Amino acid sequence: METLLSFLFVLSVLVFVHEYGHYWVAIKNGVKVEAFSIGFGPELFGWVDKKGTRWKVSLLPLGGYVKMFGDMNPASAGQRDDLAEDEKQFAFHNKSVAARAAIVFAGPLANFLFAIVVFTFLFAAVGQQRALPVVGEVMDNSPAASAGLLAEDRITAIDGDQVEWFSDLSEIVRAHPAEELRLSVVRNDAPLDLLVTPEAVTPEDGDGTQTFGRLGITAGAFETSRDGVIDAAGRAFTSFYTLTTQTFSAIGEMISGDRDSSELGGPIRIAQMSGEVAEGGFGPLLFFMGYLSISLGLINLMPVPVLDGGHLVFYAIEAIRGKPLGTKAQEYGFRIGAGLVFSLIIFATWNDLTQLGVFSFLKGLAG
Repeated sequence: METLLSFLFVLSVLVFVHEYGHYWVAIKNGVKVEAFSIGFGPELFGWVDKKGTRWKVSLLPLGGYVKMFGDMNPASAGQRDDLAEDEKQFAFHNKSVAARAAIVFAGPLANFLFAIVVFTFLFAAVGQQRALPVVGEVMDNSPAASAGLLAEDRITAIDGDQVEWFSDLSEIVRAHPAEELRLSVVRNDAPLDLLVTPEAVTPEDGDGTQTFGRLGITAGAFETSRDGVIDAAGRAFTSFYTLTTQTFSAIGEMISGDRDSSELGGPIRIAQMSGEVAEGGFGPLLFFMGYLSISLGLINLMPVPVLDGGHLVFYAIEAIRGKPLGTKAQEYGFRIGAGLVFSLIIFATWNDLTQLGVFSFLKGLAG
């Protein structure tokens, strides 16, 4: 139940943020919005505001939509041709290309801004817990044990390079497998130097050539630091950039075959992770929501018809040609796009079920 409630909370907030971006810019451009729905399918409950928009919560909580006036459907795939002249001024498809593009782009942009605001709040108000370069546990028969490292030793430098955080230590060690390193250590307030050679480790899914170094220690001390609002905002933008580039890199590696596509998860995995993260408190859940918000925005910007990115491609073509693509071309585009999205959902769900061991369980029953 906790997992389900966490999933519904996370997804509903992110969908609302995305769709509200569309809604707000549409209203500002004089477009009438007929419906704002969280979820798909039959309506559970809702109300109509003074602008005539039906706000509702629907049965299937796996997304949402904003239906613009004059659209044939919530995906804006096609337009009505029965509008009176005085109604056309409020229709989405009768607005300029720039206005339509702004309305469509506003959804992903809202997700990006939401993530930045969340990260800023976390860095400024909650703070970030970081591991100090203090030894916690020393693994038996590890390079650290052979070098004489002990629990509570503080590593201040490696080969003369200062170490401030445990992540600095880890980064240097990983980059020097099977190479002797000189550690500057403080033990019981007394400095000493130790020589250690990190173990060369090859990932199980690697090709046997890419290795990284490992000492065999865990972090033994942590520090929570809070930033001022300006510094927090700067770190939020940096986190946004880092997560965005990592996402593009992961997608590129999956396409090229350098990364296992089984890492691609769907609603089931998101639900599972939402429950696990929620157990750590509201702070980790907020960070998870920020990360998912970025992912949602990026996915929607993919140049696939039905998604926001596909609409933007159509509008770019319309701006270049001076007129929109033909009805048939757009119709086939939306059909292909819907097929691609549906196939991706099936593939991601298959990965989720495989990871949970559902198919192995069924195979065992059948056996």
